Amino acid sequence: METSVATADRPDATGFYDRLPVFGMFSQLTDPDIYTPLPDDWILGLADIVRSTTAIETGRYKEVNTAAAAVIAAIANGLGGNDFPFVFGGDGASFALPPSHTDLAREALSAVAAWVRDSFSLELRVALVPVAEVREQGHDVRIARFAASVDVTYAMFSGGGMAYAERRIKEGAYAVPPAAPGTLPDLTGLSCRFDEIRAERGVILSLIVVPGRTAETSAFNDLVRDILSLSENRTEAGRPMPEGGPGMSGPFNRFAMEAKGMTGPRPLVYAALAVRRLLSFLILKLGMPIGGFDPARYRRQLVENTDFRKFDDGLRMTLDCTPALADRLEDLLSEAQRQGIARFGLHRQASALMTCFVPSATRSDHIHFVDGAMGGYAAAARKLKAA
Repeated sequence: METSVATADRPDATGFYDRLPVFGMFSQLTDPDIYTPLPDDWILGLADIVRSTTAIETGRYKEVNTAAAAVIAAIANGLGGNDFPFVFGGDGASFALPPSHTDLAREALSAVAAWVRDSFSLELRVALVPVAEVREQGHDVRIARFAASVDVTYAMFSGGGMAYAERRIKEGAYAVPPAAPGTLPDLTGLSCRFDEIRAERGVILSLIVVPGRTAETSAFNDLVRDILSLSENRTEAGRPMPEGGPGMSGPFNRFAMEAKGMTGPRPLVYAALAVRRLLSFLILKLGMPIGGFDPARYRRQLVENTDFRKFDDGLRMTLDCTPALADRLEDLLSEAQRQGIARFGLHRQASALMTCFVPSATRSDHIHFVDGAMGGYAAAARKLKAA
């Protein structure tokens, strides 16, 4: 049945997301009342790495993660720091914008696809999908805002529309072509300067759970609540992040990867980045406040702002948990899949990795995307498809 939602008033269209109520308990995500329909005239932006499995098998998952995070960074920089709804998916990303930003989104997606091709020899499939056309096919796109901390909110999507759009772009629909060789997006603030994060409880678990094709919503929501109840046992599971934040990698680790996202003559880019990285390393390593930057406060915010769980027509989580809890979750999900309640993909690894978007180190709204270091969400998604 077709669903229609009035378009947002033009003067306030970009303020729609800002006006959404914020929920603070992740367990509320199964409450339908927290979700608001996106206006009909909005667009969905989607991106995913083609053949990400091959990249994973050749040890290139950090590049895959960086490509996905670059989509979010390019849009954020194009918006000048204004908040917008997005989801980081490990080997892809998605977002929503009002119609006034369609050209911005198209240019950013096209530029990022070109940059990923030129820098990493990977293919980033990108597309823009009108919300109205998603609804014409009987799906909806509803959105909520989850406060990961007092400084950062992340979008949650329900209604099946985002999942439908993802299926369509993989069929070649709504494609945005990559820009010409040499085109560079604005990736200011995108970095990856921390070590891999070793599991403290034994396993870094990447988990994706989506409704079964004929599942009752109530049964799926009950399952999600059971998963969250198990995963919020602090003794056996938690966010994949030490209380004091991750360790610093060497000042020049992944230097070339970060330099690829910077514009300007290469010698000047390398010199400026080398100085910046060395200073950043020393300040964080020594815990030395300088100017308006307090390393201890930054590390606290980093932990609180971490994006390690989300809902976009399905539950995605990256957990640091015990092997026993991972087994219990797998047993629970296997039974739910047998009953047709859900389909799932689960991947175990020894460590997590983090990709950061920090427009300004003196602001508190820096965001940090966490994924499993040895396949993560992409490996879990592959197992989901095989189910």
